[in-house]
Amino acid sequence: MTRTPHPRSDSSEEMSPEQRAVLAVLLIPTFASLLAVSSVNVLLTVIQDSLGASASALQWVIAGYSLVFGVLLVAAGRAGDVLGRARLFVIGLALFGLGSLGCALAGSIGLLNLSRVVMGVGAGLFNPQVTGMIQRVFPGPMRGRAFGWFGAVVGVSVALGPVMSGVLLQVLGDDAGWRASFAVNTPIAAAGVLAAWRVLPAGTWQGAPAESAPGAQAAGGPRRADVDPVGMILLAASMLLLMLPFVSLGTGPAGLASALGAVACLGAWTAWERWYLARGREPMVDLRLFRQRSFSGGCLVIAVYFFGCTSIWIVVAQYVQQGLGRSALTTGVVGLPSSLIGAVLAPVVGRYVLRAGRAMVLAGIGVVIAGLALTAGAVAAQLDDSHGVWVLALALALVGVGQALVVSPNQTLSLMDVPLRYAGTAGGVLQTGQRLGTATGVAVISSLAFAVAASSGWERALIVSVLVIIASLLVAGAVAVADIVGARREARAG
Repeated sequence: MTRTPHPRSDSSEEMSPEQRAVLAVLLIPTFASLLAVSSVNVLLTVIQDSLGASASALQWVIAGYSLVFGVLLVAAGRAGDVLGRARLFVIGLALFGLGSLGCALAGSIGLLNLSRVVMGVGAGLFNPQVTGMIQRVFPGPMRGRAFGWFGAVVGVSVALGPVMSGVLLQVLGDDAGWRASFAVNTPIAAAGVLAAWRVLPAGTWQGAPAESAPGAQAAGGPRRADVDPVGMILLAASMLLLMLPFVSLGTGPAGLASALGAVACLGAWTAWERWYLARGREPMVDLRLFRQRSFSGGCLVIAVYFFGCTSIWIVVAQYVQQGLGRSALTTGVVGLPSSLIGAVLAPVVGRYVLRAGRAMVLAGIGVVIAGLALTAGAVAAQLDDSHGVWVLALALALVGVGQALVVSPNQTLSLMDVPLRYAGTAGGVLQTGQRLGTATGVAVISSLAFAVAASSGWERALIVSVLVIIASLLVAGAVAVADIVGARREARAG
Protein backbone atom coordinates (compact mmCIF):
# COMPACT_ATOMS: atom_id res chain seq x y z
CA MET A 1 0.00 0.00 0.00
CA THR A 2 1.10 3.54 -0.64
CA ARG A 3 1.86 5.80 2.26
CA THR A 4 1.11 9.49 2.40
CA PRO A 5 4.15 11.76 2.04
CA HIS A 6 4.93 14.09 4.91
CA PRO A 7 2.17 16.74 5.09
CA ARG A 8 3.03 20.37 4.51
CA SER A 9 5.15 21.96 7.21
CA ASP A 10 4.27 25.64 6.89
CA SER A 11 3.12 27.73 9.83
CA SER A 12 -0.52 28.02 8.72
CA GLU A 13 -3.10 27.26 11.37
CA GLU A 14 -5.34 25.46 8.86
CA MET A 15 -4.77 21.73 8.47
CA SER A 16 -4.47 20.15 5.06
CA PRO A 17 -6.76 17.20 4.18
CA GLU A 18 -3.78 14.86 4.66
CA GLN A 19 -3.15 16.24 8.14
CA ARG A 20 -6.80 15.85 9.11
CA ALA A 21 -6.65 12.22 7.99
CA VAL A 22 -3.50 11.64 10.05
CA LEU A 23 -5.12 13.20 13.13
CA ALA A 24 -8.21 11.00 12.76
CA VAL A 25 -6.07 7.86 12.48
CA LEU A 26 -4.18 8.84 15.64
CA LEU A 27 -7.10 9.95 17.79
CA ILE A 28 -9.74 7.29 17.15
CA PRO A 29 -7.59 4.46 18.62
CA THR A 30 -6.58 6.80 21.45
CA PHE A 31 -10.26 7.27 22.21
CA ALA A 32 -10.77 3.49 22.30
CA SER A 33 -7.81 2.90 24.63
CA LEU A 34 -9.02 5.48 27.16
CA LEU A 35 -12.60 4.28 26.83
CA ALA A 36 -11.30 0.87 27.93
CA VAL A 37 -10.17 2.47 31.21
CA SER A 38 -13.48 4.08 32.21
CA SER A 39 -16.02 1.70 30.65
CA VAL A 40 -15.04 -1.26 32.79
CA ASN A 41 -16.01 0.48 36.05
CA VAL A 42 -19.72 -0.28 35.63
CA LEU A 43 -19.09 -3.83 34.34
CA LEU A 44 -17.42 -5.32 37.39
CA THR A 45 -20.56 -6.60 39.12
CA VAL A 46 -21.93 -8.37 36.03
CA ILE A 47 -18.49 -9.80 35.18
CA GLN A 48 -18.27 -11.21 38.70
CA ASP A 49 -21.67 -12.88 38.31
CA SER A 50 -20.97 -14.12 34.79
CA LEU A 51 -17.53 -15.64 35.46
CA GLY A 52 -17.83 -16.42 39.17
CA ALA A 53 -14.81 -14.24 39.96
CA SER A 54 -13.47 -13.55 43.42
CA ALA A 55 -13.05 -9.95 44.61
CA SER A 56 -9.24 -10.12 44.31
CA ALA A 57 -9.38 -11.56 40.79
CA LEU A 58 -11.91 -8.93 39.81
CA GLN A 59 -9.60 -6.16 41.00
CA TRP A 60 -7.05 -7.18 38.36
CA VAL A 61 -9.56 -6.54 35.58
CA ILE A 62 -8.81 -2.87 36.25
CA ALA A 63 -5.30 -3.11 37.69
CA GLY A 64 -3.79 -5.38 35.02
CA TYR A 65 -4.63 -2.99 32.19
CA SER A 66 -3.66 0.15 34.08
CA LEU A 67 -0.36 -1.26 35.34
CA VAL A 68 0.94 -2.50 32.00
CA PHE A 69 -0.33 0.61 30.21
CA GLY A 70 1.49 2.92 32.63
CA VAL A 71 4.70 0.88 32.88
CA LEU A 72 5.30 0.76 29.12
CA LEU A 73 4.69 4.39 28.18
CA VAL A 74 8.22 5.81 28.42
CA ALA A 75 9.95 2.71 27.07
CA ALA A 76 7.52 2.53 24.15
CA GLY A 77 8.01 6.24 23.45
CA ARG A 78 11.77 5.74 23.25
CA ALA A 79 11.40 2.66 21.05
CA GLY A 80 9.20 4.65 18.68
CA ASP A 81 11.77 7.46 18.50
CA VAL A 82 14.46 4.97 17.47
CA LEU A 83 12.59 2.31 15.48
CA GLY A 84 9.82 4.36 13.90
CA ARG A 85 6.69 5.69 15.57
CA ALA A 86 4.23 4.41 12.96
CA ARG A 87 5.60 0.87 13.31
CA LEU A 88 5.08 0.84 17.07
CA PHE A 89 1.66 2.44 16.60
CA VAL A 90 0.50 -0.36 14.28
CA ILE A 91 1.96 -3.15 16.43
CA GLY A 92 0.40 -1.72 19.58
CA LEU A 93 -2.97 -1.17 17.93
CA ALA A 94 -3.03 -4.76 16.64
CA LEU A 95 -2.27 -6.11 20.13
CA PHE A 96 -4.95 -3.88 21.63
CA GLY A 97 -7.54 -5.23 19.19
CA LEU A 98 -6.55 -8.86 19.81
CA GLY A 99 -6.66 -8.34 23.58
CA SER A 100 -10.14 -6.80 23.30
CA LEU A 101 -11.35 -9.79 21.30
CA GLY A 102 -9.87 -12.12 23.92
CA CYS A 103 -11.77 -10.26 26.65
CA ALA A 104 -15.04 -10.58 24.73
CA LEU A 105 -14.58 -14.34 24.30
CA ALA A 106 -13.10 -15.09 27.75
CA GLY A 107 -14.65 -18.07 29.49
CA SER A 108 -12.91 -17.54 32.82
CA ILE A 109 -11.65 -14.65 34.92
CA GLY A 110 -8.06 -15.81 34.32
CA LEU A 111 -8.42 -15.54 30.54
CA LEU A 112 -10.15 -12.19 30.93
CA ASN A 113 -7.29 -10.79 33.02
CA LEU A 114 -4.68 -12.17 30.61
CA SER A 115 -6.50 -10.51 27.71
CA ARG A 116 -6.67 -7.25 29.64
CA VAL A 117 -2.89 -7.39 30.06
CA VAL A 118 -2.53 -7.83 26.28
CA MET A 119 -4.80 -4.81 25.81
CA GLY A 120 -2.59 -2.84 28.21
CA VAL A 121 0.56 -3.81 26.32
CA GLY A 122 -1.00 -2.62 23.07
CA ALA A 123 -2.26 0.66 24.55
CA GLY A 124 1.11 1.29 26.21
CA LEU A 125 2.87 0.78 22.87
CA PHE A 126 0.75 3.01 20.65
CA ASN A 127 -0.26 5.88 22.96
CA PRO A 128 3.15 7.61 23.20
CA GLN A 129 3.51 7.37 19.42
CA VAL A 130 0.43 9.58 19.10
CA THR A 131 2.03 12.55 20.85
CA GLY A 132 5.32 11.94 19.02
CA MET A 133 3.64 12.00 15.61
CA ILE A 134 1.58 15.08 16.48
CA GLN A 135 4.88 16.81 17.29
CA ARG A 136 6.28 15.79 13.91
CA VAL A 137 3.30 16.29 11.60
CA PHE A 138 1.78 19.50 13.00
CA PRO A 139 4.12 22.53 13.18
CA GLY A 140 3.73 25.84 14.96
CA PRO A 141 0.26 27.03 16.03
CA MET A 142 -1.31 24.04 14.26
CA ARG A 143 0.21 21.77 16.90
CA GLY A 144 -1.85 23.51 19.58
CA ARG A 145 -5.03 22.73 17.64
CA ALA A 146 -4.00 19.10 17.18
CA PHE A 147 -3.34 18.72 20.90
CA GLY A 148 -6.67 20.47 21.50
CA TRP A 149 -8.41 17.65 19.67
CA PHE A 150 -6.29 15.21 21.68
CA GLY A 151 -7.58 16.79 24.90
CA ALA A 152 -11.15 16.62 23.61
CA VAL A 153 -10.76 12.90 22.99
CA VAL A 154 -9.40 12.37 26.51
CA GLY A 155 -12.35 14.17 28.10
CA VAL A 156 -15.05 12.49 26.02
CA SER A 157 -13.63 8.98 26.40
CA VAL A 158 -13.56 9.21 30.21
CA ALA A 159 -17.20 10.30 30.40
CA LEU A 160 -18.66 8.15 27.61
CA GLY A 161 -17.14 4.88 28.83
CA PRO A 162 -19.63 4.26 31.67
CA VAL A 163 -22.55 5.48 29.53
CA MET A 164 -21.67 3.13 26.66
CA SER A 165 -21.35 0.15 29.00
CA GLY A 166 -24.62 1.02 30.74
CA VAL A 167 -26.49 1.20 27.43
CA LEU A 168 -25.05 -2.10 26.19
CA LEU A 169 -26.00 -3.84 29.44
CA GLN A 170 -29.57 -2.57 29.18
CA VAL A 171 -29.98 -3.44 25.49
CA LEU A 172 -28.13 -6.77 25.29
CA GLY A 173 -28.40 -8.09 28.83
CA ASP A 174 -25.67 -8.63 31.38
CA ASP A 175 -23.52 -11.38 29.80
CA ALA A 176 -23.71 -10.20 26.18
CA GLY A 177 -23.51 -6.56 27.27
CA TRP A 178 -20.17 -6.74 29.08
CA ARG A 179 -18.66 -8.82 26.29
CA ALA A 180 -19.85 -6.32 23.68
CA SER A 181 -18.24 -3.50 25.70
CA PHE A 182 -14.86 -5.10 24.99
CA ALA A 183 -15.66 -6.36 21.48
CA VAL A 184 -16.33 -2.86 20.09
CA ASN A 185 -12.60 -2.12 20.28
CA THR A 186 -11.62 -4.88 17.84
CA PRO A 187 -13.12 -3.43 14.61
CA ILE A 188 -11.82 0.01 15.62
CA ALA A 189 -8.32 -1.42 15.97
CA ALA A 190 -8.54 -3.35 12.69
CA ALA A 191 -9.70 -0.27 10.79
CA GLY A 192 -6.96 1.78 12.46
CA VAL A 193 -4.23 -0.62 11.35
CA LEU A 194 -5.43 -0.54 7.74
CA ALA A 195 -5.81 3.24 7.75
CA ALA A 196 -2.35 3.72 9.28
CA TRP A 197 -0.68 1.93 6.37
CA ARG A 198 -2.35 4.28 3.91
CA VAL A 199 -2.35 7.57 5.81
CA LEU A 200 0.61 7.93 8.18
CA PRO A 201 3.49 9.88 6.56
CA ALA A 202 6.47 7.96 5.24
CA GLY A 203 8.85 9.69 7.64
CA THR A 204 7.01 8.37 10.69
CA TRP A 205 7.84 4.77 9.76
CA GLN A 206 11.55 5.44 10.29
CA GLY A 207 13.46 6.19 13.46
CA ALA A 208 15.35 9.44 13.99
CA PRO A 209 18.94 9.34 12.66
CA ALA A 210 21.65 9.20 15.29
CA GLU A 211 23.45 12.24 14.00
CA SER A 212 20.46 14.49 14.76
CA ALA A 213 20.76 13.91 18.49
CA PRO A 214 21.82 16.97 20.51
CA GLY A 215 25.39 16.63 21.61
CA ALA A 216 26.00 13.71 19.27
CA GLN A 217 29.72 14.39 19.34
CA ALA A 218 30.54 12.85 22.71
CA ALA A 219 33.16 10.47 23.97
CA GLY A 220 35.15 10.74 20.74
CA GLY A 221 32.41 10.29 18.16
CA PRO A 222 28.71 10.30 17.24
CA ARG A 223 26.38 8.37 19.49
CA ARG A 224 24.74 5.28 18.10
CA ALA A 225 20.96 5.24 18.18
CA ASP A 226 19.71 2.45 20.40
CA VAL A 227 16.80 1.67 22.67
CA ASP A 228 18.89 1.38 25.87
CA PRO A 229 17.43 -1.98 27.05
CA VAL A 230 18.93 -1.75 30.55
CA GLY A 231 17.41 1.69 31.04
CA MET A 232 14.06 0.39 29.81
CA ILE A 233 14.08 -2.53 32.25
CA LEU A 234 15.09 -0.37 35.22
CA LEU A 235 12.46 2.29 34.54
CA ALA A 236 9.74 -0.27 33.86
CA ALA A 237 10.55 -1.99 37.17
CA SER A 238 10.46 1.39 38.93
CA MET A 239 7.04 2.25 37.53
CA LEU A 240 5.65 -1.20 38.31
CA LEU A 241 6.85 -1.12 41.91
CA LEU A 242 5.67 2.47 42.32
CA MET A 243 2.15 1.79 41.06
CA LEU A 244 1.54 -1.58 42.74
CA PRO A 245 0.79 -0.17 46.22
CA PHE A 246 -1.90 2.08 44.75
CA VAL A 247 -3.65 -0.47 42.54
CA SER A 248 -3.19 -3.73 44.44
CA LEU A 249 -0.88 -4.07 47.46
CA GLY A 250 -2.19 -1.25 49.64
CA THR A 251 -0.16 0.50 52.33
CA GLY A 252 0.82 -2.54 54.39
CA PRO A 253 4.29 -4.13 54.61
CA ALA A 254 4.11 -5.41 51.01
CA GLY A 255 3.17 -1.94 49.74
CA LEU A 256 5.98 -0.32 51.72
CA ALA A 257 8.51 -2.84 50.37
CA SER A 258 7.27 -2.14 46.85
CA ALA A 259 7.64 1.63 47.32
CA LEU A 260 11.18 1.24 48.70
CA GLY A 261 12.05 -1.01 45.75
CA ALA A 262 10.74 1.66 43.40
CA VAL A 263 13.01 4.28 44.96
CA ALA A 264 16.02 1.96 44.63
CA CYS A 265 15.24 1.18 41.00
CA LEU A 266 14.73 4.87 40.17
CA GLY A 267 18.11 5.67 41.70
CA ALA A 268 19.76 2.88 39.72
CA TRP A 269 18.02 4.04 36.54
CA THR A 270 19.19 7.65 37.00
CA ALA A 271 22.78 6.54 37.59
CA TRP A 272 22.65 4.23 34.57
CA GLU A 273 21.28 6.92 32.24
CA ARG A 274 24.03 9.36 33.25
CA TRP A 275 26.72 6.70 32.82
CA TYR A 276 25.26 5.65 29.45
CA LEU A 277 25.34 9.24 28.21
CA ALA A 278 28.91 9.74 29.46
CA ARG A 279 29.96 6.65 27.48
CA GLY A 280 28.79 8.35 24.29
CA ARG A 281 25.65 6.23 23.94
CA GLU A 282 22.10 7.47 23.60
CA PRO A 283 20.13 6.87 26.81
CA MET A 284 16.48 5.95 26.98
CA VAL A 285 15.67 9.37 28.49
CA ASP A 286 18.20 12.15 28.15
CA LEU A 287 17.95 13.61 31.66
CA ARG A 288 18.89 17.01 30.25
CA LEU A 289 15.27 17.22 29.08
CA PHE A 290 14.32 17.96 32.68
CA ARG A 291 16.52 21.06 32.62
CA GLN A 292 13.94 22.60 30.30
CA ARG A 293 11.68 24.59 32.54
CA SER A 294 8.60 24.18 30.34
CA PHE A 295 8.95 20.39 30.20
CA SER A 296 9.76 19.66 33.84
CA GLY A 297 7.16 22.16 35.07
CA GLY A 298 4.52 20.76 32.74
CA CYS A 299 5.17 17.19 33.91
CA LEU A 300 4.71 18.23 37.54
CA VAL A 301 1.59 20.32 36.83
CA ILE A 302 -0.22 17.51 35.03
CA ALA A 303 0.76 14.82 37.55
CA VAL A 304 -0.63 16.85 40.46
CA TYR A 305 -3.68 17.88 38.43
CA PHE A 306 -4.56 14.27 37.59
CA PHE A 307 -3.99 13.29 41.24
CA GLY A 308 -7.06 15.33 42.12
CA CYS A 309 -9.31 15.67 39.11
CA THR A 310 -9.58 12.02 38.07
CA SER A 311 -10.93 11.05 41.49
CA ILE A 312 -13.88 13.44 41.41
CA TRP A 313 -15.76 11.21 38.96
CA ILE A 314 -15.37 8.13 41.14
CA VAL A 315 -16.62 9.98 44.23
CA VAL A 316 -19.51 11.58 42.32
CA ALA A 317 -20.51 8.18 40.93
CA GLN A 318 -20.68 6.71 44.43
CA TYR A 319 -22.62 9.72 45.72
CA VAL A 320 -25.21 9.49 42.93
CA GLN A 321 -25.62 5.71 43.25
CA GLN A 322 -25.22 5.23 46.99
CA GLY A 323 -26.29 8.64 48.28
CA LEU A 324 -29.13 9.43 45.87
CA GLY A 325 -30.01 5.86 44.87
CA ARG A 326 -29.83 6.46 41.11
CA SER A 327 -29.00 3.92 38.39
CA ALA A 328 -25.61 3.29 36.79
CA LEU A 329 -26.84 4.85 33.55
CA THR A 330 -27.94 8.05 35.32
CA THR A 331 -24.57 8.13 37.04
CA GLY A 332 -22.82 8.02 33.68
CA VAL A 333 -25.03 10.76 32.23
CA VAL A 334 -24.10 13.15 35.09
CA GLY A 335 -20.62 13.52 33.60
CA LEU A 336 -21.76 14.07 30.02
CA PRO A 337 -22.21 17.88 30.10
CA SER A 338 -18.69 18.27 31.46
CA SER A 339 -17.11 16.05 28.82
CA LEU A 340 -19.10 17.49 25.90
CA ILE A 341 -18.30 21.08 26.85
CA GLY A 342 -14.64 20.15 27.25
CA ALA A 343 -14.65 18.41 23.88
CA VAL A 344 -16.08 21.47 22.12
CA LEU A 345 -13.74 23.94 23.81
CA ALA A 346 -10.46 22.00 23.65
CA PRO A 347 -9.83 22.42 19.88
CA VAL A 348 -10.84 26.09 20.11
CA VAL A 349 -8.44 26.98 22.92
CA GLY A 350 -5.72 25.13 21.05
CA ARG A 351 -5.61 28.07 18.61
CA TYR A 352 -4.53 30.46 21.35
CA VAL A 353 -2.32 28.37 23.64
CA LEU A 354 1.00 29.57 22.19
CA ARG A 355 -0.06 33.19 22.67
CA ALA A 356 -1.48 32.76 26.17
CA GLY A 357 1.23 30.40 27.46
CA ARG A 358 1.05 28.80 30.90
CA ALA A 359 -1.38 31.53 32.03
CA MET A 360 -4.09 29.60 30.16
CA VAL A 361 -3.32 26.50 32.24
CA LEU A 362 -3.44 28.55 35.44
CA ALA A 363 -6.79 30.03 34.43
CA GLY A 364 -8.12 26.54 33.70
CA ILE A 365 -7.10 25.32 37.15
CA GLY A 366 -8.98 28.26 38.64
CA VAL A 367 -12.12 27.39 36.65
CA VAL A 368 -11.94 23.75 37.79
CA ILE A 369 -11.66 24.89 41.41
CA ALA A 370 -14.74 27.10 40.93
CA GLY A 371 -16.68 24.18 39.44
CA LEU A 372 -15.73 21.91 42.33
CA ALA A 373 -16.71 24.55 44.86
CA LEU A 374 -20.14 24.86 43.22
CA THR A 375 -20.44 21.07 43.23
CA ALA A 376 -19.75 20.91 46.97
CA GLY A 377 -22.17 23.78 47.54
CA ALA A 378 -24.93 21.99 45.62
CA VAL A 379 -24.46 18.87 47.73
CA ALA A 380 -24.26 20.86 50.97
CA ALA A 381 -27.55 22.61 50.11
CA GLN A 382 -29.24 19.17 50.10
CA LEU A 383 -31.38 19.90 47.07
CA ASP A 384 -34.42 17.76 46.36
CA ASP A 385 -33.41 14.38 44.95
CA SER A 386 -35.45 14.85 41.77
CA HIS A 387 -33.43 17.91 40.82
CA GLY A 388 -30.20 17.57 42.76
CA VAL A 389 -28.52 15.21 40.32
CA TRP A 390 -29.05 17.61 37.40
CA VAL A 391 -27.87 20.60 39.40
CA LEU A 392 -24.78 18.52 40.14
CA ALA A 393 -24.30 17.86 36.42
CA LEU A 394 -24.45 21.60 35.65
CA ALA A 395 -21.93 22.42 38.39
CA LEU A 396 -19.57 19.75 37.08
CA ALA A 397 -19.90 21.20 33.57
CA LEU A 398 -17.63 24.01 34.75
CA VAL A 399 -14.99 21.36 35.47
CA GLY A 400 -15.13 20.45 31.76
CA VAL A 401 -14.50 24.08 30.82
CA GLY A 402 -11.43 24.18 33.05
CA GLN A 403 -10.18 20.83 31.81
CA ALA A 404 -10.18 22.13 28.24
CA LEU A 405 -7.89 24.95 29.39
CA VAL A 406 -5.51 22.62 31.25
CA VAL A 407 -4.87 19.21 29.65
CA SER A 408 -4.12 19.84 25.98
CA PRO A 409 -2.60 23.33 26.48
CA ASN A 410 -0.23 21.90 29.10
CA GLN A 411 0.72 19.13 26.66
CA THR A 412 1.48 21.65 23.92
CA LEU A 413 3.53 23.93 26.16
CA SER A 414 5.45 21.09 27.84
CA LEU A 415 6.60 19.60 24.54
CA MET A 416 7.17 22.93 22.78
CA ASP A 417 10.94 23.03 23.33
CA VAL A 418 11.58 19.26 23.18
CA PRO A 419 13.68 18.20 20.15
CA LEU A 420 11.67 16.12 17.68
CA ARG A 421 14.12 13.28 18.22
CA TYR A 422 12.79 12.84 21.77
CA ALA A 423 9.12 13.62 21.06
CA GLY A 424 7.93 10.06 21.75
CA THR A 425 10.03 9.71 24.89
CA ALA A 426 8.90 13.08 26.26
CA GLY A 427 5.28 12.30 25.46
CA GLY A 428 5.65 9.00 27.30
CA VAL A 429 7.08 10.79 30.34
CA LEU A 430 4.12 13.21 30.38
CA GLN A 431 1.58 10.41 30.10
CA THR A 432 3.37 8.42 32.79
CA GLY A 433 2.98 11.41 35.10
CA GLN A 434 -0.74 11.36 34.33
CA ARG A 435 -1.00 7.62 35.06
CA LEU A 436 0.94 7.92 38.32
CA GLY A 437 -1.09 10.93 39.40
CA THR A 438 -4.30 9.08 38.58
CA ALA A 439 -3.28 5.89 40.41
CA THR A 440 -2.19 7.67 43.57
CA GLY A 441 -5.11 10.09 43.57
CA VAL A 442 -7.72 7.38 43.08
CA ALA A 443 -6.19 5.30 45.88
CA VAL A 444 -5.87 8.16 48.37
CA ILE A 445 -9.05 10.13 47.69
CA SER A 446 -11.39 7.17 47.14
CA SER A 447 -10.12 5.54 50.36
CA LEU A 448 -10.79 8.80 52.20
CA ALA A 449 -14.25 9.06 50.66
CA PHE A 450 -15.25 5.53 51.63
CA ALA A 451 -13.98 6.05 55.18
CA VAL A 452 -15.98 9.28 55.61
CA ALA A 453 -19.06 7.74 53.96
CA ALA A 454 -19.01 4.82 56.40
CA SER A 455 -19.32 7.19 59.36
CA SER A 456 -21.10 10.27 58.00
CA GLY A 457 -22.73 9.38 54.66
CA TRP A 458 -21.90 10.13 51.03
CA GLU A 459 -22.88 13.80 51.18
CA ARG A 460 -20.15 14.51 53.71
CA ALA A 461 -17.75 12.18 51.85
CA LEU A 462 -18.15 14.10 48.60
CA ILE A 463 -17.63 17.48 50.29
CA VAL A 464 -14.48 16.31 52.10
CA SER A 465 -13.12 14.76 48.89
CA VAL A 466 -13.74 17.97 46.97
CA LEU A 467 -11.81 19.97 49.57
CA VAL A 468 -8.83 17.61 49.25
CA ILE A 469 -8.99 17.82 45.46
CA ILE A 470 -9.08 21.63 45.59
CA ALA A 471 -5.98 21.56 47.82
CA SER A 472 -4.13 19.45 45.23
CA LEU A 473 -5.20 21.83 42.46
CA LEU A 474 -3.83 24.76 44.44
CA VAL A 475 -0.47 22.97 44.44
CA ALA A 476 -0.71 22.48 40.66
CA GLY A 477 -1.55 26.16 40.32
CA ALA A 478 1.50 27.13 42.38
CA VAL A 479 3.72 25.11 40.02
CA ALA A 480 2.12 26.88 37.03
CA VAL A 481 2.78 30.27 38.66
CA ALA A 482 6.43 29.31 39.21
CA ASP A 483 6.70 28.40 35.53
CA ILE A 484 5.17 31.73 34.47
CA VAL A 485 7.58 33.65 36.71
CA GLY A 486 10.53 31.63 35.35
CA ALA A 487 9.50 32.36 31.77
CA ARG A 488 9.34 36.09 32.46
CA ARG A 489 12.78 36.02 34.08
CA GLU A 490 14.20 34.22 31.05
CA ALA A 491 12.56 36.77 28.74
CA ARG A 492 14.10 39.67 30.69
CA ALA A 493 17.49 37.98 30.74
CA GLY A 494 17.26 37.33 27.00
